[in-house]
Amino acid sequence: MAAPSPPLFPAETYAAESLAADMDPWVVFDSRKKPRSEFDDWLESNRPSRVSRFGNKELGVGPVGWIAVLGPDHCSDGGDVDALQESWEKLVASGRAVNFENVKELALNHGVLSGKWLMHLDPGFKVDQAWECVARATVDGKICSVKVSPYDPVKGDRHVICVYNHNFTDEREVVQLDAHIRASGVKCPLAYKPDVYTYLGIYRNNRWKLCPTIYESKFNLECVPRRSRIVNKVTNLDVT
Repeated sequence: MAAPSPPLFPAETYAAESLAADMDPWVVFDSRKKPRSEFDDWLESNRPSRVSRFGNKELGVGPVGWIAVLGPDHCSDGGDVDALQESWEKLVASGRAVNFENVKELALNHGVLSGKWLMHLDPGFKVDQAWECVARATVDGKICSVKVSPYDPVKGDRHVICVYNHNFTDEREVVQLDAHIRASGVKCPLAYKPDVYTYLGIYRNNRWKLCPTIYESKFNLECVPRRSRIVNKVTNLDVT
């Protein structure tokens, strides 16, 4: 008799859903190839609250994994994801601790260094407004690239917006990206996740009890000048 399958952690479900979205077609505005004059019409036609994750068969509309904007200076980050995942499997099998420092070491060894600030927003006006802010900042060259999840009519879940930078190990770069997001008009709480965590399936409620984000940012309306309070969640120390 075959041994029963190990219990599925919620993180594994989240990872599978994310992979499915990545594999479905994306709606992309590439600032390197399209004129800026086309952006406003594109943005209006592809607001996340109006684009269905699973499309509409009756209308001949297919599924959409993500809506994305690539900045004029966007370049795909390198790194060997296959080798990263092989090293990860060896780490897990070895019995060594699965912690931030060990995962960071794998990321450095294989050049998988990109990361993103995340924001989770309710469907409708809030997500459309925040998306417009960071999308415009991206076509203006202030941000490398951004993506947003389309509306899921089945679950009705909140949307996630991902705002990318090149190197999660460069704290100054991470803080600067937060400043660009805030300058665009976004004031909601943010959390920062290295892409290495995404590639390795490290989401919330994972089997290693590893927090999937390493910074959090809350906009402080009371300080002068107004700015973010950023906390490093690995060290529990204030960054700003």
